[in-house]
Amino acid sequence: MQPWPGTAYPLGASYDGAGTNFAVFSEVADTVELCLFDEDDAETRIALYEVDGFVHHCYLPGVGPGQRYGYRVTGPYAPAEGLRCNPNKLLIDPYAKSVDGTLDWHESLFGYHFADADRRNDLDSAAYLPKSVVINPYFDWGMDRLPKTPYNETVIYEAHVRGLTISHPDIPAELRGTYAGLAHPVMIDHLTRLGITAVELMPVHHFVADHHLVQRGLTNYWGYNTLGFFAPHSGYASAGGRGAQVPEFKAMVRSLHEAGIEVILDVVYNHTAEGNHLGPTLSMRGIDNAAYYRLMEDDPRYYRDYTGTGNSMNVRNPHTLQLIMDSLRYWVEEMHVDGFRFDLASTLAREFYDVDRLSSFFDLVQQDPLISQVKLIAEPWDVGPGGYQVGNFPPLWTEWNGKYRDTVRDFWRGEPGTLGEFASRFTGSSDLYQDDGRRPYASINFVTAHDGFTLDDLVSYDSKHNEANGEDGRDGENDNRSWNCGAEGPIDDPAINELRARQRRNLLATLLLSQGTPMLLHGDELGRTQRGNNNAYCQDNDVSWVDWSRAADHEDLVDFVSALNRLRRNHPVFRRRRFFAGRPIRTGDELRDLAWFTPSGDEMTEHDWDVPFGRAVTVFLNGDGIPDRDRRGERVTDDSFLLCFNAHGQELEVTLPGPDYGLEWTVVVDTASGAVHGSTADTVSGARAGSPAVQIRSILASEVLVVPARSLIVMQRTEENT
Repeated sequence: MQPWPGTAYPLGASYDGAGTNFAVFSEVADTVELCLFDEDDAETRIALYEVDGFVHHCYLPGVGPGQRYGYRVTGPYAPAEGLRCNPNKLLIDPYAKSVDGTLDWHESLFGYHFADADRRNDLDSAAYLPKSVVINPYFDWGMDRLPKTPYNETVIYEAHVRGLTISHPDIPAELRGTYAGLAHPVMIDHLTRLGITAVELMPVHHFVADHHLVQRGLTNYWGYNTLGFFAPHSGYASAGGRGAQVPEFKAMVRSLHEAGIEVILDVVYNHTAEGNHLGPTLSMRGIDNAAYYRLMEDDPRYYRDYTGTGNSMNVRNPHTLQLIMDSLRYWVEEMHVDGFRFDLASTLAREFYDVDRLSSFFDLVQQDPLISQVKLIAEPWDVGPGGYQVGNFPPLWTEWNGKYRDTVRDFWRGEPGTLGEFASRFTGSSDLYQDDGRRPYASINFVTAHDGFTLDDLVSYDSKHNEANGEDGRDGENDNRSWNCGAEGPIDDPAINELRARQRRNLLATLLLSQGTPMLLHGDELGRTQRGNNNAYCQDNDVSWVDWSRAADHEDLVDFVSALNRLRRNHPVFRRRRFFAGRPIRTGDELRDLAWFTPSGDEMTEHDWDVPFGRAVTVFLNGDGIPDRDRRGERVTDDSFLLCFNAHGQELEVTLPGPDYGLEWTVVVDTASGAVHGSTADTVSGARAGSPAVQIRSILASEVLVVPARSLIVMQRTEENT
């Protein structure tokens, strides 16, 4: 096969209808060989003699989609100097858009011998490594349009492609656990019923199972072990054939877009599957180790590890930055995704040792005309020193708000001294996001996520139960801020089960009515349990999968979530675009946009916030005090609401604010009974009841609402007061 010179850009394998251009970066390579594999796995090697700017390239006429390939790099092998080239190791293209086959853990994949780690391993690894695949980039997107849902109207659903649908009885068996399964009408109907506007998919970049997990009979279920930043994970494809996962992924995105649902990808650019100095040589390590990875300055045989996985990507290197940016653009331009959630995002901001909010990566994102326009969500921490950076990312970014999660959990389990911070988190965390010009929706609010307890487990377990992971309980977070409501795990006690159900509703209602962008964990609306496992990263089984057989028993919870999302969607006072000012709305106005009250009906003072066991508070949200304007420039107005929170173990009498705030109120949410009422709900006035769980009686000129133990009551001001 006679190669043509080709071009150094774009990197990767690019099919143009007549042939394929191959280009790979390596600054340390003496020579690079392109390796083509036929149907019998016979290998043909082609030396890439053309080199421009350390990019080795060629063009092969007649080579097209479905062609499997890899690279071999000849160059210096000196681990003590950070150099690990070895032509006996087949290498996956870092820009591969499809990966075919599975990784077969074999000693040949490693650069050293197991019996002697100091001896170079020259066993050929080609038979045990998946192959890169040339794809056909064409896809009929039809009339696909990105929904572009504003952040303040967004409700995110964190989901796992396989785990969400693998046990769904109404999805054809061959589609369960795949991209096509997620796009099935039954699944889309469920998401739209809930009121979801965006799915945030756990990693779909091609990943592999860690060696140590495979040895224990487990796998990397979550997928935070990336081997290909451009390739959809092949294990989530229902269709056969090389490269088939690419059009299937695109079809999934198109179907979700047709339903008005955005697709956000959880991306892992902080490390790769090659691990630490004892890890395998699969791709970047053998291509240019020092360019792609952060090495220890005093001993480059070892890797800096800010991720807890063995290595960290070297974002100081321009070629590594280019790889990340090219990957992001590819998923937006070619795959039509709507945004990204960056795993351990603090790692990407480490210029040297410290996290730098003005790092090169953020500069590139800010200036990129494409990436800067999609949703960018940071997991604002890593495991390195100073890695916890909640509230410190640049203005373009939103963040997983870990402080919101911790505070809301603490409040509802009755921890003392949480009232003041609870109020701050409920109103959008202005202390974290206002000073740099960001809005309340910069806070991605969540109570549960893939990492930790599910909602059902959060109210059913005091301690983690991770025995199935085989790590003797060393893995997973110890501080879960959970409460089992009186017994550990499943129990037949009706009183405990009713309390757990109420706590689930309390947490969901707080989440969906807080200022900010809410994120739900898949299956929480169905009572999904991991049986107390708070780190199910290696459990590709019914421990982690959504159990759809529980759906019939949790219809009321699905309805509760759906109704809360409708309430949020219909009332902009719950999803303001600007922070509360806490002062009169206009000159001469008596009412502020926000006011907090004690159970006695008095406005909160500084002393009231500091009461150690303060677990009850009422907040007034003024619908006439929204400083937002709609798309036509008209001022946004809404009804006003009172929310009464009672995290005490006993019912509490709450005096409603004086007549200036409203003469008559309607109960619209009652977490004690699980009711979310419509406009025909009974009115809270005199002796009338707002719902079966709410009692009301008159004392002098004020109304006293008896709020049941551990419950939230939401009241809407009737129109007579507007």
